[in-house]
Amino acid sequence: MNTQYDIIIIGTGAGGSTLAHALAPTGKKILILERGEHLVRSKDNWDPEKVFRREIYHTQERWLTKEGGEFRPGQAYLVGGNTKVFGAALLRLRKRDFEEIPYEDGLSPAWPITYEELEPHYQEAERLYFVHGERGEDPTEPPAQKLFPYPKLSQEPRMLEVFNQLKGLGLKPFHLPIGVQRFEDNIPGSPCIRCNTCDGFPCLVNAKGDAEQACLIHALRHPNVTLMTGIKVEKIETDASGKRATAVQATAEGETRRFEAPTIVISAGAINSAVILLESANAKHPNGLANSSGLVGRNYMCHNNSAMLAIDPFKKNPTIFQKTFGVNDFYFGQAGDPIGHISLIGKATEGILKAEKPWAPRFVLKFMAEHSMDWWFQTEDLPRKENGVELMSDGRIRLNWTPANRAPHERLIRHWKKILWKIGFRVMLTQPMPINAVAHQVGTAVMGKDPATSVLDTDNRTHDVENLYVVDGSFFPSASAVNPALTIAANALRVGDILKKRFASPLPNAGEADAQAVSRGG
Repeated sequence: MNTQYDIIIIGTGAGGSTLAHALAPTGKKILILERGEHLVRSKDNWDPEKVFRREIYHTQERWLTKEGGEFRPGQAYLVGGNTKVFGAALLRLRKRDFEEIPYEDGLSPAWPITYEELEPHYQEAERLYFVHGERGEDPTEPPAQKLFPYPKLSQEPRMLEVFNQLKGLGLKPFHLPIGVQRFEDNIPGSPCIRCNTCDGFPCLVNAKGDAEQACLIHALRHPNVTLMTGIKVEKIETDASGKRATAVQATAEGETRRFEAPTIVISAGAINSAVILLESANAKHPNGLANSSGLVGRNYMCHNNSAMLAIDPFKKNPTIFQKTFGVNDFYFGQAGDPIGHISLIGKATEGILKAEKPWAPRFVLKFMAEHSMDWWFQTEDLPRKENGVELMSDGRIRLNWTPANRAPHERLIRHWKKILWKIGFRVMLTQPMPINAVAHQVGTAVMGKDPATSVLDTDNRTHDVENLYVVDGSFFPSASAVNPALTIAANALRVGDILKKRFASPLPNAGEADAQAVSRGG
């Protein structure tokens, strides 16, 4: 079996799959390593008991909190990564998110790249990931050179009613950018059926704009691209100088494997990418690979997230596909303000509520589901060195995390309750997301221009190891208050362009290096 490649990509989430798609046409021999397997399509995909109560698509691993308690993380090891079970809300960061922003709990730092540098890549990522939307509605929307590649999704009657009620209160709700293969001008040819098992569920009909469907399957059509599943990367080797990565060590079914490439890219998610770097410590990198700054695994962020079940006891909500609009009127604010992003989420059903609260009487859950409208609140978390990933002596992961910026998040929820009361909602049940909700993980290998205060340079290449890149959410200097997936994908396209330019001033292809060494007598 061949063990020499031009590029090795570790992970198949929004970063790894998008980068593979970008690089596949170069002809370079690309190996993609994924610790998970392909998601099996079955009726289990849409079974709320199995998806939410038994969590059959999340790892069985037990991670540790900073206090030493155990928890099971909401981490999906699948081809396509966590995007296989995401809600497909794909928003750009706001232009101001790239600048320094003061909050009560501290500063959200500026990015070393600009929004303008990412804008053309956002446009391409929106096309690849089937993003539907409408320019000009969102009051915080950043500048865009083109319209959304797909038109906004239509609203069902109850959603349209509330959308207009909020507008009547002076707010500016907007059609949420959603990545699904729904083509309302061609329903017979539309894979998406607008079901109520989208947000948090795998898609049984492969209609969600996840990383596998949007990018990976197209990359794999190229004969130079190879995907290996069920293989867990353990560490990355370097040469004697420690300045170049030379190989990847991995295990599959108890067997150790080794693969070599002159370019290695980590995209295992912000938590596991940090773990790989820490596990790759050697004599030249005693504190972990590419960790001269001491920041590998530090500055973990995951948003302040909460969900709300809002009930109008006098009006049913028969909506099926509910996640269609958001509100960003409170996205930015001053000290004392409610701050954050609000959107609808997947419609609560009796089955979903039963999976969450199995002890509750069914008639109560049925009433709640029939009358509920379901909301998501998201406020920026701030980077703190004490929040991060730690590798224990037994190999277990400890996630040290205390969310920052909590007060404006709680004010946002209280303020929204007052607004909902005005339009008829009388019962509002809110639940903050706990530490195991790791879907929005970012920040553990921060990008920057100074090697003393960052792990990656502005090309997403590690400062310490010249041919090692990280392209998942690890690079985020700040979390913003929108979902990170589209920014991860757009940045992977940007890095893809950078690598293609590097390849144009050629490094030898796999197999050619040895021949050249022989011809030189090496």
